[in-house]
Amino acid sequence: MDLSYTAEEEAFRVELRGWLVAHIPEEWTAPGYWASLPEEQSFQQRRDWERDKALAGFAGIQWPTEYGGRGGTPGMKAIYDREMVLARAPQTVNPLGLAFLAPTVMAIGTDAQRKEIIGPMLRNEVIWCQGFSEPGAGSDLAALSCKGVRDGDDFVVNGQKVWTTNAVHGDKIFTLVRTEPGSELHKGTSMLLIDMRQPGVEARPLKQMSGASEFGEVFFTDARVPAAECLGQIGDGWRTAMLLLSFERGASGMAQYTEFRRQYDEIAAVARHLGRDRDPVIRDKLARVLVELECLRYHAMHVLTQVEQGRELGFEASMTKLQWSETFQDLWEVFDDLLGEEATLAEPVPGLELAAMHAQAMWSRSVTIWGGSSQVQRSIVAERVLGLPR
Repeated sequence: MDLSYTAEEEAFRVELRGWLVAHIPEEWTAPGYWASLPEEQSFQQRRDWERDKALAGFAGIQWPTEYGGRGGTPGMKAIYDREMVLARAPQTVNPLGLAFLAPTVMAIGTDAQRKEIIGPMLRNEVIWCQGFSEPGAGSDLAALSCKGVRDGDDFVVNGQKVWTTNAVHGDKIFTLVRTEPGSELHKGTSMLLIDMRQPGVEARPLKQMSGASEFGEVFFTDARVPAAECLGQIGDGWRTAMLLLSFERGASGMAQYTEFRRQYDEIAAVARHLGRDRDPVIRDKLARVLVELECLRYHAMHVLTQVEQGRELGFEASMTKLQWSETFQDLWEVFDDLLGEEATLAEPVPGLELAAMHAQAMWSRSVTIWGGSSQVQRSIVAERVLGLPR
């Protein structure tokens, strides 16, 4: 495991840090700033800032320069992830497109798709969302029922998707659709790229318990999609989906560690404010989480080393997802323990602005489900690492 960065990578850190300092107003970093803005204003402000960052050369760090990226190393990407967190930079408004769709298009897209999708996505000219989950399928992606019927050069799509991040802001959606009549499970599906601003596509927001509407549901009613707007082969959508999802767990975990470590310091500060930093039970829980966090850091560096050496990530990806998601939940359970019954209140401690932390605590409950549940990740590790029987 290599814990160091090259001189070139450290020079990139200095350059990036300087740009972030110059382009992030101080008020943006105040606790609760983004939550205080109307949702549409927050989205547009982050969209514009991210576009400017891309035009300055600080986006697509590992992407080839031919696609508008920087052509950097995995180490540069890890530095980018860390510095963005340390600077309290605005969160991306195009997370699913940038993390999953773009590398998939680079790998298997047509020349036309690469040209039409990657550059505009990097500059936030087009916001993408992902249509996988369906109301009747639970977490079983292969049980999808959304159908696309061939009509000349088009598919006519009917069905519904749910828990779609950025549904109400999405310009386009990459979605798995059953395109072969009578097919079942993973066979006969296609990954279609659908314009959400056309007739026959309706997005409705879903209100979360935190008050936000990050998710939505999408309804297709005779929506027309050119057959050329299929990513990968028609009828082979499952293979495309698995390739796309493989990018979800390909990161080293450095960004998660950096963010969680800062959150840990904030939770410890709340403990001191409440005078519970001397409580032996709370101190023990904080100590245990700190150990988990440092284990996550070393694992992140191990995975980064593997990537830099050109090795394919196998079971390490499942270990990373399992480790950071469980650590994240454990961290915010300490926060809940600190507040006790008042953890259910929007303003639990007079004199402390805890709205953002309160929302984060609620969000933490979801991370061991999406992206492959902890049960699934443990099964993978048990079979592929420990060699246990199925």
